[in-house]
Amino acid sequence: MIEVKNLTKYYGRNIALDDVNFSVQEGEILGFLGPNGAGKSTTMNILTGYISGTYGTVKINGHDILNEPRVAKSQIGYLPEVPPLYDDMTVQKYLEFMFGLKKLRLPMKEHIQKICRTVGINTVQTRIIKHLSKGFRQRVGLAQALLGDPPILILDEPTSGLDPAQIVEVRRFIRTLGKKHTIILSSHILPEAQAICDRIVVINNGKIAANDLTSNLSRKVTGENKLTVIIEGHQTSVYNMLKGIAGVRSIARKGECEKGCYEYTLSSDAKTDLRRPVFRTLARSNYALLSMKTDELSLEDVFMRILSDSSVKKGGSKQ
Repeated sequence: MIEVKNLTKYYGRNIALDDVNFSVQEGEILGFLGPNGAGKSTTMNILTGYISGTYGTVKINGHDILNEPRVAKSQIGYLPEVPPLYDDMTVQKYLEFMFGLKKLRLPMKEHIQKICRTVGINTVQTRIIKHLSKGFRQRVGLAQALLGDPPILILDEPTSGLDPAQIVEVRRFIRTLGKKHTIILSSHILPEAQAICDRIVVINNGKIAANDLTSNLSRKVTGENKLTVIIEGHQTSVYNMLKGIAGVRSIARKGECEKGCYEYTLSSDAKTDLRRPVFRTLARSNYALLSMKTDELSLEDVFMRILSDSSVKKGGSKQ
């Protein structure tokens, strides 16, 4: 759906993007993360055709954003961090205006009604936009992005400035949109990306620092898997049994958590999943497994390690 190859952008002598490569598959929700000044906004502006890159290509459904801008842009619905609203218009008139700007050939009234129902603003269509709450204004911005049913949505900080209840609501709505649209979501809120996105791309200093499934990032950064279990049974016997499971590198005993039950943390390399071997070993020996959970770094921890590693590499390349 979206293919970015060797994308480079200079502002004068300053390089904002340095040979950036990534792709987004159909039906995927991609989180695009990075600190301030990393190149997120520049990338978004190039993807939407607002500015051009110095080198490299961006293709939207196979259409080059520079060589076929009209066709490529028609595939995209874009919600900037500050929604492009006209405060003195009613919601209905604004959406009709945007419908005309996009030169859509759908039945206008029916299409706008459908979009309003989808984003939950059908009850405020006759109200003037400047009188709406921040949450409703954000929904109106989403509505204009959805006009024309574009297959791709690019959302820049979609929950910025919302209260906690509104954030939960918008996150749920984006997950629903992901069933019918390919989405790129730029966000500073890391738990948001973790809750919504299928895959994460991290950009730092204009370069891609990480690109993987959300569930894989922690293992790649730490180079190991960790599994914490609570097992009922004699501690030494259970410990020796766990130590004999293929792939176990180390075991930390954390003591008795209830009478006769002990907690253990097992580590293995990043490619080894210990859950099934542990379960089968305990079942064969008739030990009760009371709890099992994988121990992963939070996305915040992963993010900070990735940024630290990429900054060290950049510093090293200058020497």
